[in-house]
Parts: sequence; C-alpha cells; structure tokens
Amino acid sequence: MSDITINLLEESDLQEIFTFELKNRAFFEKIGFPRGDNYYELNSLNAIIKESIEEQKKGLVNMYLIKNHNGMILGRINLLSIVRGSFNKAELGYRMGEEHQGKGYATKAVKLVLDEAVNKHKIHRIEAGTSPNNIGSQIVLIKNGFQFVGRFSKYIYKNGQWCDSIYFERILD
Repeated sequence: MSDITINLLEESDLQEIFTFELKNRAFFEKIGFPRGDNYYELNSLNAIIKESIEEQKKGLVNMYLIKNHNGMILGRINLLSIVRGSFNKAELGYRMGEEHQGKGYATKAVKLVLDEAVNKHKIHRIEAGTSPNNIGSQIVLIKNGFQFVGRFSKYIYKNGQWCDSIYFERILD
C-alpha cells in the first residue's frame, strides 16, 4: 500500500487547499508559480475551485490532491487540457509543498495519476513541461517513463518574461 493517495478535487477541500496554498505561497512563487494576490483570497480561490470542478465534470481536466496517510495535503497533481478525438491526450502538471520536496512523493503521485489516466480516463498520451532549472521535476518524469522531447525556446510567459520549457512525453498504451 502506498503512503500517499490522490483524490479528485471537491468543493469540501476548499479550506484545506486554501491553507496549503497560503503556507506554500512564497515557495511556489520563488520556483515559478506566481498566482497574484487575488488567488490567495478565500472567495477567489473558492470560485477557482468551483470552476475547476465544472471543468472536471465536462472532462476537460482532472485535478487531484496528493495526500498522506493522515489525509494532509502534500501537493497537487493535474491532468490538464484534455483533448479527445484523434489526439486523446492531456498535459500533466504537479507541485509539492515545500516541506515535502525530495521525499519521493511526486514520483509516486505521477505513477498514480498515470494509472488513473490510462485505466479510468482512457488517455493515450501525456505531455509535461518543466523549467530548465527544475531538475527534480525532470527526474520525476524520467523515473515515470517519460521521454525527453526537446527544449522549447520562449515557450511560456511567467514572471514578466518569456521562458524556455523542457518538454517530455509518455505514451500510455
């Protein structure tokens, strides 16, 4: 039995997510996940969660909380931009709380979400990007069978500038 679980996002998770996000705000912003002040207001986050749950119901995303055996949030992992039809693919995104970095939880969570992607959601292909300096995340992807695709120049706009992205893929069937 794994020491972590992944659970689909639910409205009842709001307060726990809010606490997790506030606790890790400075860390997430430092590593490249700026959200803006509005994100850290309870009403705004509630609206974002409700919108995410609606997108889940439509099959556009699957957003999970990574929890330990005590039910505490360790991180978040998501299947985003799900495209059906000829592509049948999704983008993978994840982030662990600062105090849970380097403990193998992200590697385990990616394995769990890949199992969900193929067995429950019938997704054929997963794509994931990391910043060039996020070696830990690249290792997580490689440990989970992702293949390096390439470095995309000036691919994503964050923190007021265009940044490169290191891209990976995994075919699930």
